[in-house]
Amino acid sequence: MKFTKMHGTGNDYVYVDLWTESVQDAVSAAIEVSHRHFGIGADGLILVAKPEQPGFAGRMIMYNADGSRGKMCGNGLRCVAKFLFDRNRTPGTEFDLETDAGPRHAVVFPGPDGRAERVRLSMGAPILAPAEIPCGFPGERAVDIPLEVDGKVWRGTAVGMGNPHFVIFVDDVDSFPVEAVGKRIETHPLFPERVNVEFVQVVGKDHLRQRTWERGSGETWACGTGASAVSVAAQLTGRAGSSVEIDLLGGRLSLSWDGAEGLVFMTGDAVEVFSGSWPVAAK
Repeated sequence: MKFTKMHGTGNDYVYVDLWTESVQDAVSAAIEVSHRHFGIGADGLILVAKPEQPGFAGRMIMYNADGSRGKMCGNGLRCVAKFLFDRNRTPGTEFDLETDAGPRHAVVFPGPDGRAERVRLSMGAPILAPAEIPCGFPGERAVDIPLEVDGKVWRGTAVGMGNPHFVIFVDDVDSFPVEAVGKRIETHPLFPERVNVEFVQVVGKDHLRQRTWERGSGETWACGTGASAVSVAAQLTGRAGSSVEIDLLGGRLSLSWDGAEGLVFMTGDAVEVFSGSWPVAAK
């Protein structure tokens, strides 16, 4: 099985081109190739497939490192856009992509070599109704709401961006015990499909710092849907304006949301690291 390793802001995945390759067992393949010591090393596996509908350039099918299926990944989708653009499979620098969370529009910004360097994505409109995220909080929105975990109460905001997110603002994101707290919130009974947890420090009205605990993958260097959720939560709680720069472990993302029912837009890098062949996952 031929593959390409790519990352968006350090959120790395193994990409397989279904135009030319086949994967018999994607769940096992995702687990094998993602392992940091015995595999290629990644936050998961992304299959770049032909579109199912006319008018789209391609389709993203993603799996987390534990083999679970994910509906959407902003950093991963930027790399899918680059993958297709660099291989001359798009109609130009603007095109639509299929995801399990719905259609997404991409705008590619090529570098000096003509290959995609940065990508702007429409991340869709945020889902704020708890039942649709899904989560078990009461009311029409779960904004700055308390959540009890192991006898301690954390206040957070629930936002759906194709994936469920719970955003918690903290004083110092560097010293925060992301793994210990994130792991417990991920599997909290109020989140029937588990949840991604963002821990966020406010630097200024247009500047945030973020660490993410992703369901099925643990702490990752970046999370595009998470950054989108953070931009929404920060605005809903009065901590940020309509446009923010978010620093993650793997770099910076630019986010904007008009604060109504509109779309969230995200801009960031897309990097191809190397290509190779993986024998085990091809069984």
